[in-house]
Amino acid sequence: MEMRKVLCETMENLMNKHDNIIFMDGDLAEANGTMPLRKVFPERAFDTGISEQNMASMAAGMSAYGMNPYICTFTAFSTRRICDQIAISMAYAKQNIKIIGTDAGIASELNGGTHMSFEDIGVLRSIPNVTIVDLADEVQLKEALIETVDHKGVLYLRMPRKEAPKIYDENYKFDLYKGDVIKEGTDVTIFCTGIMCKPSIDACEMLKNEGINAEVINIHTIKPIDKDIILNSLKKTKAAVTCENHNIIGGLYSAVSEVVARNYPVSVEPVGVDDHFGEVGSMKFLSKKYNMTAEDIVLACKKVIKTK
Repeated sequence: MEMRKVLCETMENLMNKHDNIIFMDGDLAEANGTMPLRKVFPERAFDTGISEQNMASMAAGMSAYGMNPYICTFTAFSTRRICDQIAISMAYAKQNIKIIGTDAGIASELNGGTHMSFEDIGVLRSIPNVTIVDLADEVQLKEALIETVDHKGVLYLRMPRKEAPKIYDENYKFDLYKGDVIKEGTDVTIFCTGIMCKPSIDACEMLKNEGINAEVINIHTIKPIDKDIILNSLKKTKAAVTCENHNIIGGLYSAVSEVVARNYPVSVEPVGVDDHFGEVGSMKFLSKKYNMTAEDIVLACKKVIKTK
């Protein structure tokens, strides 16, 4: 099922249970699949138009009066365009707001460079009171929405808009503050997030065929990051590769490297966008262009293992 359909269905269920939830779109309800919410909740689901800064300010005001606002638009507009409102009206003011950013990174595909966010995690990581989650599949999306409905502070949920490879089964339980060990290993740790979980799992299987036992860990919450799962894994493997659908500056690579540098220094090799803007293309094309394929992860693992 497409991520946007899961988003809409889960939000409808939550809005039925919590009458203080408000859902706002920035003129992208059709694209994000949330238009049906307006028919079911005409007084609590509405379009603010192409005025994302106003939408963010409205959400802050609603939160101040006890409502539980969700704002939804493409990641490029839900972060860099409203950065000041997030910092001051939301985070500094200690409001409780959920920001849902769709079409993260290369998932923007044919919308191209202006809509392709490789900097959104980096933009928000330095703002206090902001929690950042990069979602991998439909199961994790549903569980994350349910588990964080009462979250205090600003919560940024980052996701692809359309279909994503399934990583988790229906028994999965989401813990906002704990990463997920997907595959256990001893030779190298692959820390992945979002849509990079699937190529990381594929790389793990490819490495296994070459006698390399890789551990795969999904760091779905970039901030606050799960330091324990990172350090416990690295004390076994003593080498790491980070895999992200984001600029390697400011994202998962930066976050993991900060933990490593201060607590258990080992070599960390990044797989992600190496400080470039986006462009038009399919995810397959862009994955190759930005060296984000399973084959690229394998090469990074072999490189970092040699440093041990």
